[in-house]
Amino acid sequence: MAHQSPSFATPIIAPQYCAPGPRPFELIITKERGRGDNFTVTEMNGNIIFTVKSSLVTIVTPRQHLFLYDAHGNPIVHLRRALLAANDSWKAFRGKSTESRDLIFTRKRSSLFQLRTEFNVFLANNTSEVCDFRIKATWLGHSWDVYIGHSDIVVAQINKKLGTIFSREKYMVTMLPNIDYAFVVALIVTLES
Repeated sequence: MAHQSPSFATPIIAPQYCAPGPRPFELIITKERGRGDNFTVTEMNGNIIFTVKSSLVTIVTPRQHLFLYDAHGNPIVHLRRALLAANDSWKAFRGKSTESRDLIFTRKRSSLFQLRTEFNVFLANNTSEVCDFRIKATWLGHSWDVYIGHSDIVVAQINKKLGTIFSREKYMVTMLPNIDYAFVVALIVTLES
């Protein structure tokens, strides 16, 4: 990954989550075993910066919900997925909200039939049909790249390390400086939930 930061980088979730430069920023996302879709997000030195907790899906609420919390337990993002949506769409809202005024982004499959999994991400203020970000899987599906729109500019790379009976699945994430890492983490957990 290039060590050059895009000049247009702006906070998506919040400015404090924009990784400082000049080097790429790295995180480890660990999927908790036997606890639904719960994750722990740490810096390379082991400091916890986020946790992700899932809620139960019921007949009354036929949606999947994930909540991204900061290290102090404050809710940052509410991710909501309609289980019956054909395009595998997720919506991200600020805090625990589901109000349209608190929408941050929508992530959906770029097409129904794909050789390689690809998702388009539209920020809340985007009224066009052109995506703001794109997530594309490798041929084997164990890693993804996050691109700016339909450009070739990769802002984050995600590599999945499969777990064993003794270890949990991990995602090694590398992002360019000034990229909102809370946003990238929110995208990643929707890929595996």
